[in-house]
Amino acid sequence: MTPVEINAADGSGTFSGYLALPDSIDGKASCVIVIQEIFGVNDTMRHICEVYARLGYIALCPDLFWRQKPGVVLTDKTQEEWNQAFAYMNGFDQNKGIDDLTATMDWLRNHTLSNGKVGCVGYCLGGRLAVMMACRTKIDASVSYYGVGLENFVDEFIKITHPLMVHVASEDKYATEELRKIYEPVLKRNELVTYHLYESMDHAFAREGGVHYDESSATLANNRSYNFLQKYL
Repeated sequence: MTPVEINAADGSGTFSGYLALPDSIDGKASCVIVIQEIFGVNDTMRHICEVYARLGYIALCPDLFWRQKPGVVLTDKTQEEWNQAFAYMNGFDQNKGIDDLTATMDWLRNHTLSNGKVGCVGYCLGGRLAVMMACRTKIDASVSYYGVGLENFVDEFIKITHPLMVHVASEDKYATEELRKIYEPVLKRNELVTYHLYESMDHAFAREGGVHYDESSATLANNRSYNFLQKYL
């Protein structure tokens, strides 16, 4: 792991990121932005970066809560941490977050080991931001795991011009069937979108060690994501 600092596009400062590099690179490598859950750049996000590095990608998870407090690291194990996590999410400016992710994308495109192709994979809050990246930027490919709040920007889905994969849990209380009816048909109409619904699964089914973790569904979703990113990056 190499700690990095990225300049914010608005000139307000710099923010850190967890960078994982492949053990060896034959020429240039594609890049993956790992977009955090509401718990910051914690061990789970770092592990995901390392997994993508082992697959041959330059993987970087930026600290998106830095405008509130740099270096937030929480887990899902205590109610106190959950309360803190929700407070950070509620105080999060998602438009500034997209600006920071765009700055991260540009940083990776210009990395000396990069081939210029950058994708993203996000979870929960990051799942929403991954879809927003597909709508608002020129990112090469995006993957969203159980994104929250997708119903709030359906009108932007027509702007998706690069491949997007969406993983959704049927029993997710943050993405109920009623909410999914708002955005699911719109996503499915876009030929650039690959949509997967995981029956009987709850939110964060792919978070290893989480209360709703399901190894079978997580493995299926992860393999789909790996193959998807390999195809487009």
